[in-house]
Amino acid sequence: MSSFLSPTQLKSLCETYLLTPSKKYGQNYLISETPINKMIEAGELTPEDTVVEIGPGFGVLTLAMAPHVQQVIAFEIEKKLEAYWEEQQRTFKNIEIVWGNALKEIGNKKLSAQGGSALGGELGSSYKVLANLPYQITSNVIRTLLELEQKPERIVIMVQKEVAERICAKPGDMSVLAISIQYYGTPNIVTKVTKGNFWPAPKVDSAVVSITNIQDRDDAETFFRYVRAGFQNKRKQLWRNLSQTLHIDGENVKRVLRDVVGDERVRAEDLSVKKWEDVIDRLERIKENT
Repeated sequence: MSSFLSPTQLKSLCETYLLTPSKKYGQNYLISETPINKMIEAGELTPEDTVVEIGPGFGVLTLAMAPHVQQVIAFEIEKKLEAYWEEQQRTFKNIEIVWGNALKEIGNKKLSAQGGSALGGELGSSYKVLANLPYQITSNVIRTLLELEQKPERIVIMVQKEVAERICAKPGDMSVLAISIQYYGTPNIVTKVTKGNFWPAPKVDSAVVSITNIQDRDDAETFFRYVRAGFQNKRKQLWRNLSQTLHIDGENVKRVLRDVVGDERVRAEDLSVKKWEDVIDRLERIKENT
């Protein structure tokens, strides 16, 4: 194991660069190689790949990925690490650090990759995302990535175990988060990562999630208008939420749910993405014919 993975070395680096692991930024550093190896394996990295990383910290994942790919573009918000990364880049010429808030930079499509291309519609080749995400920005980062004009080929992220389970939920336990991600791609839990694999140890366990089969969607606006309406009040049955929120005749909604799902009394969490699509398609056609 590389020395910088040990708590002693991490503490020393934090002292050198005047850092205190930040709860605000969710800074819990990995001290085990096993999750890193699992992430790299799940990323199916090749020498032609461009990989985007968010929150590299001291580069436990970054430096492990760099020898396997053409380029790593890493977003880092902590400017105190500039000197550290300047030193690392002398050895790893294919690492580019983008300083600033990843959500703003990616969302505004300001990232310049080598060769003058730009993430979010002008990136010349496909790219992958591998990241140990700060917990508090997990949902926003995933949503931002999946809504980009040019989406990543695959996403491999470490998140809270509870969030990973929500992302990969099955009908009966669906949420807006699960539907939002499963609408664009296929999520799977790669491995569980206990809290003892981090320094400082967080209060909860983590998990590595891969999102593959990521695709463009032309009907996202309509789809999510229905989904948000369906989850408007979780205590109510789906037909009532859709009827009241979107001003659709309740009997029409009940009939469609009976035909598609087999039960007019279902709740929003009971429907898969495919069932949502079928219900929405039927209701949109009824609307067009009235």
